Amino acid sequence: MTPALLGAVAGAAVGGALAYAYAQKSGASAKSCGGAKGNFKVCVCGGAGGIGQPLCMLMAMNPLVGELCVFDLNIAMVPAEGVAADIGHLERKCKVSAYTLDKEDKPVDKLKECLTGCDLVLVPAGLPRKPGMTRADLLGINAGIAKNIVEACAKFCPNAVLGLIVNPVNSVVPAMCELYKKKGLDHRKICGVTSLDIVRANKFVHEITGVPIEEIDVPVIGGHAGTTILPLFSQVPACAGIPDSKIPALDKHVQDAGTDVVNAKGGKGSATLSMAYAGAKFGNAVLQGLAGNDTTECAYVSMGADEKCELPYFATKVTFGRNGVKKVHDIGKLNEYEKGRLQEAMKQLKDEINAGLDYAKTTSLA
Repeated sequence: MTPALLGAVAGAAVGGALAYAYAQKSGASAKSCGGAKGNFKVCVCGGAGGIGQPLCMLMAMNPLVGELCVFDLNIAMVPAEGVAADIGHLERKCKVSAYTLDKEDKPVDKLKECLTGCDLVLVPAGLPRKPGMTRADLLGINAGIAKNIVEACAKFCPNAVLGLIVNPVNSVVPAMCELYKKKGLDHRKICGVTSLDIVRANKFVHEITGVPIEEIDVPVIGGHAGTTILPLFSQVPACAGIPDSKIPALDKHVQDAGTDVVNAKGGKGSATLSMAYAGAKFGNAVLQGLAGNDTTECAYVSMGADEKCELPYFATKVTFGRNGVKKVHDIGKLNEYEKGRLQEAMKQLKDEINAGLDYAKTTSLA
């Protein structure tokens, strides 16, 4: 086999493996993933950052993506044009374009071409929490960043699904949803991406049990920070052999996994690669749904009256269909440990949701 042919085969294998992995972990079959028809336009806002770059690559490799827009500011770690040029060389059908703004520019004034016609907008944007910074401080900064992007989406692609990877997710998502409501738009188009919690829980269970990872799907409910992250191991057949005494430590391992990565990187970075993988997993679930293959993935969304949830926003299993969120699932049966943890999670989550709702009261979309 010639080097060129070997490279082509390797490229096809990588793409096929990614498609298979997404399909298996998103609830769609590998066959349906390969057969799904779509030529969707996707934008990654913050596409030149630590999460954004690998996320852009993974989305460009998704066979459902026909066009990818890479947007970032000119203060990003590398120019968005460089990311687009690099990814544009992949052996995929996807057309890749770049859009760069100055930090003083308003996306709502500048991103018409970038966002018009988008089906999915992924937003790995915002600043990381720094030492001495409170959650309120972080919300004040990152909600403003998210608002600028959401405002532009409301104008140019109001029917697109928005996947927010902006911390603190527990507060930012409610804030942005409420602003969409004020604008008269469908606030369920906005979802918080919590897939990394599920990805980690699945991997940790696999490591403990040895059960093939494609057979493990741990629902993770609640929120996307600290004790609000609640993996429901009792609902997973693969966990049946794990002693009850080891569940609290496993639960804590999932909660603290982000800190583990920060520590392993010596404080010089955070979970960028795994977050990109999880973001692409969420993105694939949305695109599968848009293509007509209903696909279920956990996400942090607005809860309607039919869901009978004590809180207005909550992470649980969500089925994505042709119009985005199609069904928000009940959390199912919990054991006694999980019932206790749920009360703990909801107490913290309520405060963080209220912080987002309070922010939304102070501003509106243009």
